[in-house]
Amino acid sequence: MRYLIDTNIFIFYAQDVLSLDRDVLHIMESYENRIYLSSESVKEIIHLFHCGKINTSKWKLAQDLLNAIESEFGFFISYVTKEHLLTMARLEPAPNHNDPTDHLIIAQAITEKIPLISSDRKFEHYRKQKLDFIYNKR
Repeated sequence: MRYLIDTNIFIFYAQDVLSLDRDVLHIMESYENRIYLSSESVKEIIHLFHCGKINTSKWKLAQDLLNAIESEFGFFISYVTKEHLLTMARLEPAPNHNDPTDHLIIAQAITEKIPLISSDRKFEHYRKQKLDFIYNKR
């Protein structure tokens, strides 16, 4: 099965796997599943790396972390398309949820019809817009 993970899930998996609940960890480590990371998340991860908000002891350069997404973790990058942007344009944002990065990641999951895994409770709001959402309880 295919899953799209939010930026926070990738960071937890890369730095602090104990921040993932058992069910989410099982999904991510099952060889039967394909785990995708939005190119929008990759952009955010590079930004966080440059700001020093991601532990850099394992990766010296942002390029190293970028390469690790596919080579070390075995995740696939899902690139943003016009269809994703059209879904984002129709999205009804949750109250007090003004993060365009989140909105684009949610739109990707809705468009691709794949479950989205996140620790952000605000994503629950988008279930009524056909988001298949898996909440990381930790």
